[in-house]
Amino acid sequence: MALALRCLRALPSLLHRSCFAVTRGLPQAPRGCPAPLLEGCRQCGQQMLLSRQLATKKAKGKGQSQAKVNISAALVEDIISLEKTSEDMQAVIEALKEDFSRNLNVRTSPGALDHITVMTKDGKFPLNQLGQISQKSPQLMIVNMTNFPESTAAAAKAIRESGMNLNPEVDGTVIRVPVPKVTRDHRESLAKLAKQSTNKSKEALRKVRSKNITQVKKFKNKVSEDTIRLLEKQIQQMADEAAAEMDKLLAAKTKELLG
Repeated sequence: MALALRCLRALPSLLHRSCFAVTRGLPQAPRGCPAPLLEGCRQCGQQMLLSRQLATKKAKGKGQSQAKVNISAALVEDIISLEKTSEDMQAVIEALKEDFSRNLNVRTSPGALDHITVMTKDGKFPLNQLGQISQKSPQLMIVNMTNFPESTAAAAKAIRESGMNLNPEVDGTVIRVPVPKVTRDHRESLAKLAKQSTNKSKEALRKVRSKNITQVKKFKNKVSEDTIRLLEKQIQQMADEAAAEMDKLLAAKTKELLG
């Protein structure tokens, strides 16, 4: 009985020291905060989580990359939409895929001409809306411009400038499009065009990245430097991942073209 009483007397002291040890490690509310962190200050709660994410340990040793940043979009939605940033970057990748599919094929088919844009006096139109496209032989395609004869010259110009290495011949309202034989030089030319298209897409990607980083920096006087730095790292990381995907697309396309 005496031993039990001595244990009970020591309990409050032990509890006090335990609580002090736990609370001592929690981040303190910043100066000027209208409410203590543990009482539900939203901004402080966000800052605490962002600070923890920023404190992710760096990889040690040469040749090892830093740990990935992964910010919760909900925490920074008042600053920037990371979902919209991701969508904009993905749109650049999809545009590159479409360019590869439409314009950089070893064998040209009638479908490859469908979406060539023709500039007319009434505006821009896809070629397949102005003319009837057919393939007479593996080496010859025909574009019949009977329905829009006034656009024949513009259509021939669009085909010539499409980057598909085509040299159309106009005969009245009919455009004959000889299909070049698949030579090694032609394959290498297409591979170079694929590289150029990829570089243009990476430039578009850099513009998306710069636009979003500029948006983040507008809040440098409203949020902490750590938050700004973390968001910049997140955006750069997203851009790096998109660029890496473009490199994979280019490698696959180059292998397809060169055989």
